[in-house]
Amino acid sequence: MAFLADALSRVKPSATIAVSQKARDLKAKGRDVIGLGAGEPDFDTPDNIKKAAIDAINRGETKYTPVSGIPELRKAIAAKFKRENNLDYTWEQTIVGTGGKQILFNAFMATLNAGDEVIIPTPYWVSYPEMVALCGGTPVFIATTQANNFKLQPADLEAAITPKTKWFMFNSPSNPSGAAYSHAELKALTDVLVKHPHVWILTDDMYEHLTYGEFKFATPVEVEPSLYDRTLTMNGVSKAYAMTGWRIGYAAGPLQLIKAMDMIQGQQTSGATSIAQWAAVEALNGPQDFIPRNKKIFEGRRDLVVSMLNQAKGISCPVPEGAFYVYPSCAGLIGKTAPTGKVIETDEDFVSELLESEGVAVVHGSAFGLGPNFRISYATSEELLEEACRRIQRFCAACK
Repeated sequence: MAFLADALSRVKPSATIAVSQKARDLKAKGRDVIGLGAGEPDFDTPDNIKKAAIDAINRGETKYTPVSGIPELRKAIAAKFKRENNLDYTWEQTIVGTGGKQILFNAFMATLNAGDEVIIPTPYWVSYPEMVALCGGTPVFIATTQANNFKLQPADLEAAITPKTKWFMFNSPSNPSGAAYSHAELKALTDVLVKHPHVWILTDDMYEHLTYGEFKFATPVEVEPSLYDRTLTMNGVSKAYAMTGWRIGYAAGPLQLIKAMDMIQGQQTSGATSIAQWAAVEALNGPQDFIPRNKKIFEGRRDLVVSMLNQAKGISCPVPEGAFYVYPSCAGLIGKTAPTGKVIETDEDFVSELLESEGVAVVHGSAFGLGPNFRISYATSEELLEEACRRIQRFCAACK
């Protein structure tokens, strides 16, 4: 009898975490490495939020919290959904988790049975299919194309739905592509979902506040209110508030599902860290003026990276509407020979040779289910981004 669970054979390690760790390991050995794999802002958590955490410590807010979160935070979450998304939830319909990952995992754990299908457009965040597999479900992938700006087409969604479909997993703006769906594009998808009442929608809105130009964010149940009773809307403070390490994600949805997730979390971790929850209260209720400032900086970085990558031989990089990633194609390098003499046969070969030759760490697109592409996070300084892009240009020019 095997000691480890069979479920582990269906799951792969996180490629984004692996790339970040490899970059750290090489730096520790003295290599000059620029890591563009991490999905976190380089900004510091705003001072008012840090002060709220210190004040909470000084008040003695250091005990266990209710499993689903302190009432103050759950009320702030309900108010946020009403204020920013025009969604009406009672605070009892909300739940706080230790990061967005726990919210997603608990939703799948609470609902998936063997054979249940979860539709996931590609490219996808690396953890979606692994969570589905761990919870006993079956991921069903729908490929998007660069020609359609990596956006799912309604006819493809319609074709993928079967009697076994339990969830449609949706992410806008997207990690890894940065693609964001307009109100009209969302309406075309929700029109399909309205016709299939057995399909639930799990929407990951973590990058909601990071959209650029004139783009206006919308979330599925805001666009189609009739989906309210079968939608779980997930968000968090990690990206917009530069609070990745605080580990606070949250969601709102039908009370029956929230109670089921609460039961799972009660046997798993119980409530999220009390101090981080009080910091999140301040994040949601406090001043929001730094968000547009940070967003403008991200937009400038995006434009810089897209421009420089499109000057690299064999690279094609579309302009994303949101998040802080670009997802360029390296198709023009496939079949070329890298400076080491190795023939580049896949996007994974491309990123390995780029790291070896130029010390730039990016994530291969096949890890996100769609290649030959690679993901760059531009959540770092313009100086480092410029240097990284110069190295990528040099590497591509050296491939013959």
